[in-house]
Amino acid sequence: MNYARTALLMAAMTGLFLALGWAIGGQQGMALALVVAMGMNVFSYWFSDRLVLRMYGAREIGEADAPQFYRMVRDLAARAQMPMPRVYVIDDAQPNAFATGRNPENAAVAATVGLLRMLDAREVAGVMAHELAHVKNRDSPIMTVTATLAGAIGMLANFGMMFGASARDSEGRPNALGAVLGIAAAILAPLVAGLVQMAISRSREYEADRVGAEICGDPTALASALDKISRGAQAIHNDRAEANPASAHLFIVNPLAGGARDSLFSTHPATENRIARLLDMARRFGVAPRAQPAATPAATPRAARGPWGSGGGARRRGPWG
Repeated sequence: MNYARTALLMAAMTGLFLALGWAIGGQQGMALALVVAMGMNVFSYWFSDRLVLRMYGAREIGEADAPQFYRMVRDLAARAQMPMPRVYVIDDAQPNAFATGRNPENAAVAATVGLLRMLDAREVAGVMAHELAHVKNRDSPIMTVTATLAGAIGMLANFGMMFGASARDSEGRPNALGAVLGIAAAILAPLVAGLVQMAISRSREYEADRVGAEICGDPTALASALDKISRGAQAIHNDRAEANPASAHLFIVNPLAGGARDSLFSTHPATENRIARLLDMARRFGVAPRAQPAATPAATPRAARGPWGSGGGARRRGPWG
């Protein structure tokens, strides 16, 4: 159902894009708009992963840097039957994570320092399984295409505004109807495109939750992690995300302040809805809910430990190994 919904929404966005191009310039306008969008998509497809990792100051790590965290990702990738992605850490106090890359062979997963400090081992495994699910489902190219189309529609809308303002009838007189239609297209087209883009993003998050829970084998781990991350994301600002809101859809939980609502204008489903689905999935799996630990104050995360640190302590067993 999620895949079918995504396909329909992408078809709707493509149809909107072509219709807007036709309205502005007929067949030539539609063809020109399509060429521009294809060029933008090709660039985004090949370079978006590097751009977003650089945008967030992500630092690539190897097994020597964080042996247990690195091995956790490797074990989860093996369980998902996919290549080992590059692993990155972001020096940010907000708990969050994302995946990027044009395909499983060229993928990267990134977690913030805040996430590694705040979550326990099984919760970190649930989060990284979710990110690997995005890679396995090839969600990054899907979201790149939709984001590019949304941007192209916005660009076309600006042309539509100019086209409407200068519309003339066959006798060279100002065309009031053309002006109204041009202005309406300029206002409505980007709004509709944004709504479709957000709907696709929410659909892909639900699917990544489901597949990620299957990869780690413990839906309650991801449910517990989402609860902690959502609380932490609302309490701790992510300055880079606030400066680049167009990248918010990449994260497992919306990193923007006040972005926790499940509405038409949200890039993520409401956390409580995601948790409810995961707990229902756990019941169907026959996984007993675990006692929830006391909430850790988001503003004072614990010191790094467990599978992501290089310090001492016995390795905690979990659903990944």
